[in-house]
Amino acid sequence: MSCPTERSFSKGDGDSSRSLLSEDSSIDLMKVHDYNEGFDPANDSANPQEWPLSYKRGIVALLAGSAFTVTFNSMSVIPVANQIAEDVGNVDGSKMISALPVTIWELGEATGCLLIAPLSEIFGRYRVINICNIIFIFTTIIGAVSTSMAQFIVSRALAGLVVTSNVLNPAIIGDIFSPEHRGTALSIVQFAPILGGTIGAAASGAISELLGWRYVLGTSILLASLCQLGFMVYYRESYKPAVLRKRAATLHEKLEDTSNVDSLGRPSCLGQVSTGILLSLLRPALIIFDSGVLAALSVFGSVLFAHYCVQNVTLPPVLEDTYGMSPAEAGNAFLANGAGSIIGIVMCKFTIDRIYLKLKVANKGIGRPEYRLPMAIVAALMMPLALALYGFCAEYRLPLGLLLVSVAWTRMCIVLGLVPVMAYAVDACSLYSASAATGIVVLRCIAGASLPLLTVQMVECVGFGSSYILLSAISLGLGLIPSFIMYYGPNWRQRSGYTS
Repeated sequence: MSCPTERSFSKGDGDSSRSLLSEDSSIDLMKVHDYNEGFDPANDSANPQEWPLSYKRGIVALLAGSAFTVTFNSMSVIPVANQIAEDVGNVDGSKMISALPVTIWELGEATGCLLIAPLSEIFGRYRVINICNIIFIFTTIIGAVSTSMAQFIVSRALAGLVVTSNVLNPAIIGDIFSPEHRGTALSIVQFAPILGGTIGAAASGAISELLGWRYVLGTSILLASLCQLGFMVYYRESYKPAVLRKRAATLHEKLEDTSNVDSLGRPSCLGQVSTGILLSLLRPALIIFDSGVLAALSVFGSVLFAHYCVQNVTLPPVLEDTYGMSPAEAGNAFLANGAGSIIGIVMCKFTIDRIYLKLKVANKGIGRPEYRLPMAIVAALMMPLALALYGFCAEYRLPLGLLLVSVAWTRMCIVLGLVPVMAYAVDACSLYSASAATGIVVLRCIAGASLPLLTVQMVECVGFGSSYILLSAISLGLGLIPSFIMYYGPNWRQRSGYTS
């Protein structure tokens, strides 16, 4: 009997005891859009989408807490980067030093997610999340006790390497919610990291002035430890193939001596790592290169996210050098980011699912991933104006209130654009949503690592005004992508087996 491959995934005969992977009735995963294939349709308690709503809300809260902690850790060191450089590196601070922690972290994330998503599709979400979270805590501890700049940089790269929230949070939302109800949950877990970065940057200045920069990382360690405790005791496996493999293994043991054992499938065969490991590791790249629509949206989302990193890098020097603020005062000004994020997430919460349902009804009850994109189009139209205003405020020292408005405006556009992009990937790629998210996150991390450095160099050469006029023009051009996909995406998407 042949071993099932990733392209053949089986379903049972409808009986709850046999709602398993069967080699006798295979279905093509590349064309599956019904998550519930393989589960008993009559309220199967093992189906993550049938879990109680209160429990699923708890998982969303846990995912949001983890995402908050990750970006709190990442962004909290930016306002104190110069202090760290002077303390452990014995070097004078500079704008490039301020950008370095973000760059190193983003490069670590870009590398790590190439392994995290495929491994979660082999071994399940639970194992990967818990192992990575434990490593994340220890690498942050290493950073907190660093005695040299090299040691600190390595610790930041390793911490970024094991971040799971970027790729697994959207995938888990896809595991436990139906398409009609994913928008709100995705809005929450996408909002949490932006809020974490805002609070991290705002709090780190005050914490470092009172206690020192090492206590900033100590706060991150405490938050990460609390989240890890929650994952260990509350979260249970949500990835469909892993759930079905576990059920099949249990029933295989119970029915080992019966004549029906072969019809239950062979979990050991399905779970073979040796035959599928290479394909699993390559899948994120395969999805992006195979699906032009996802590649285009990834570019749009990557540049959008990069402006989040650019603003976090450039805002502290603007506030301190141009507006004469202290580090603590500059940190408080970061709360404008939080205000913009809240506005964006509230708009997403009350619009994404409603727009999706309205367009689905208008399309005779057939939902499409493209119905997630209207708010991304709105963000694409507003972003160039927000960037231009920020650049001119920084260049000509316009009133502080106007600068903070531009900061909030930019952050609102980032949220309005990123949430629909990730929702699109989850809807379009179904069981391979983690790999699809990985392809998006890799490009996003590369942009987040490179654009801050390029922007800092441009600002030093030609000033904020000219630099941000160029960034606005680029943003305007890329803003055409979601509009194009909204109208032509359904046909374009069919050209890829992963998104058809």
